[in-house]
Amino acid sequence: MRRVSKFAVACSVTAALAFTATACGDSSTEDTGSDKDQMKIGMAYDVGGRGDNSFNDSAARGLDKAKAEFDAETKELTAKTGETPADRETRLQSLAEGGFNPVIAVGFAYKDAVDKIAPKYPDVTFGLVDSVAEAKNVANIVFTEEQGSYLAGVAAALKSKDGQIGFIGGVDLPLIKKFAAGFQQGVLDTNPKAKVQIQYLSTGSDLSGFGSPDKGKAAAKGMLDKGVDVIFAAAGGSGAGSIEAVAGKSGAWSIGVDSDQAKDPALSKYAATILTSVVKNVDAGVYDLSKSVKDGEPLTGTQTYSLAKNGVSLTTTGDHLTDIQAKLDEAKKKIVDGEIKVKTTL
Repeated sequence: MRRVSKFAVACSVTAALAFTATACGDSSTEDTGSDKDQMKIGMAYDVGGRGDNSFNDSAARGLDKAKAEFDAETKELTAKTGETPADRETRLQSLAEGGFNPVIAVGFAYKDAVDKIAPKYPDVTFGLVDSVAEAKNVANIVFTEEQGSYLAGVAAALKSKDGQIGFIGGVDLPLIKKFAAGFQQGVLDTNPKAKVQIQYLSTGSDLSGFGSPDKGKAAAKGMLDKGVDVIFAAAGGSGAGSIEAVAGKSGAWSIGVDSDQAKDPALSKYAATILTSVVKNVDAGVYDLSKSVKDGEPLTGTQTYSLAKNGVSLTTTGDHLTDIQAKLDEAKKKIVDGEIKVKTTL
């Protein structure tokens, strides 16, 4: 299902926007020569884009699945560190003007842009990952990050030798604090004597904390030097630096995020020290939205991917959780049944 009602009157605007979008974001995939009935899916990534070994790559897997299954044309654009809100708006508008439907914005930083652009294109379905917009033609793809993080906290507490545990957040924002809150609660519910060190790599509108592996590595090294032996980094591409630092410390464990980072080729040499990863199945949200548009019944409103719906989970690559799996299963059941209420703020 493809709707391009504004295309005929916007050819000159489209050309200008295409030039601007190239200046503020990288197009990593664009198929040309498609027939008029071919589905077109537009993806606007957050900082780091495809290849970040984490959040954006999870979204990319959903796009790849939809592209293959629906023989869709796709276009991918990526945000850059330090860009203006207008850049994000231009990126979304260029995709909508180009006939892409759905247009999927990956990351909470796109919320204001979606709020502004989506109402201008009522015949296009927009997807917004990790935040909530109000327009009627937007599907808000959100996750219960705190629930998956709680399970990671249980695992960390059971695997730590001395109860010294660390959390590294990419940016000091409410979304990342959901990870921190759930993780800390899981740790302390399991071992009340444990201590959780929490550190953020950047604050406010500075999103560099999501794309600076060197900052992640330095933060993790500082924690390791203080006796921490399990570190969970919810920091996008910066998490790779944390994983590298942990791998250099005998007996220490890292916990990945968003993708199964033990399976990532770029991190393969550190896989043996990756205890688990807290996976947010962004790929499922991207695919589900794409399929709904293809089927002519676009999803709208808030679509919540919870622990009960397997929207979040822990990976088991390397079988490092085998000895504690029963306790993890018990904690999961209590969350799903409502016996454990996981916090979303610290």
